[in-house]
Amino acid sequence: MDEIPRGQLAGSLKRAAVKKHVAAIHVSGKLTLLQRKLSNVLLLNAYDTLTSQAKFQIDARTLCLMIGYNSNDMDTLKASLKGLAETVAEWDMLDERGQQEWGVSSLLSYARLKGGICEYAYSPALADKLHDPKVFALINLNIQRRFTSGHALALYENCYRFVRTGSTGWWSLDLFRRLMGVDGSSYYESFKHLNAKVIKPAVAEVSKTSNIEVTPETRKRGRVVSEIRFRIRENPQLAILDLDDGPGLRHGPVYRRLREMGVSDRLARQWLTTHGEGQVAAKLDYVGARKGVKSMVGYLSAALDQDFGGAGEAETAPARHGDRAERLRRVQQAVSARSPTQRDADKRLFMGRIADPAARSDFERFGWMSALNAQAIFAFWDEMHPGLFEADG
Repeated sequence: MDEIPRGQLAGSLKRAAVKKHVAAIHVSGKLTLLQRKLSNVLLLNAYDTLTSQAKFQIDARTLCLMIGYNSNDMDTLKASLKGLAETVAEWDMLDERGQQEWGVSSLLSYARLKGGICEYAYSPALADKLHDPKVFALINLNIQRRFTSGHALALYENCYRFVRTGSTGWWSLDLFRRLMGVDGSSYYESFKHLNAKVIKPAVAEVSKTSNIEVTPETRKRGRVVSEIRFRIRENPQLAILDLDDGPGLRHGPVYRRLREMGVSDRLARQWLTTHGEGQVAAKLDYVGARKGVKSMVGYLSAALDQDFGGAGEAETAPARHGDRAERLRRVQQAVSARSPTQRDADKRLFMGRIADPAARSDFERFGWMSALNAQAIFAFWDEMHPGLFEADG
């Protein structure tokens, strides 16, 4: 399979410039978890040229790897693409002049698979809305991969765009059921069932696995719950894994190697932010040494995600591992290598060194991912494993 052309594959990026969201696109239909992930990856792939290009392409096997499909399972990919083309996106908002605008569009205007390439397009009206950060928020693929429930990912998507305002605003329960894909079910007409089977599990997963924490609030009409909203705040313990230094990432040699391979600017910065320059450089060397690889970008994506070549190879890369995300990754590797008994002893030993009650509480809740104790955690594991961060500067 041919290498993906430059600029046609993109990843996610935390959009720090977004200060306020004034509207949202509501997606109807009962999308599966894989369909939701597919929708996000296709949008991220197209985003850089969303309003200037009529159609987009991505290597089908690379797409499957990024979503988590078996790369040979084209039937599942076809069914998911069909589902997106049959799913409706709707918006109802004020335009820049204060006039009401309502619109509706299928999520994809078309999709086709030919010669190992997935080609697809959006309607021009929907493309304009998806590209506007005031209307629609991009989803980070590294956050998306954590989700195991379609309801949780749907809740995250519909809450994340309001993270800057701190609340979704009030939704009618009918709208909320549509957003969760459970409208039309008599079982979920009961708020008791909706709360137990959809709201509570989804809230728990979003707050545990993503970079935001959400809290539901309800409003009643008489004795019956009629509306719901979600309070939203950033989750600092997981936000530290979602870093981006903006244009600074573009100046390094590893970034240039990625771009020369055909990786887009957006995906190159995501990989460097998530894995660190040293890890990416090591995987570039690993992939470059493999013979007969047809899709270098796809293979590199899999190498980073599944750690082809092992951690030891990454340690020899001639690059720095100084960012916090890389240090946390090394801590996690060190913890994973310990036996359960040793892990318990490590935690007790570290807890004995924490004097501040807030820091102690934070460690009890988040363990080795505790942001309040990050520097102390790094010092502890450097003492436990001398040289663990020796490539840091």
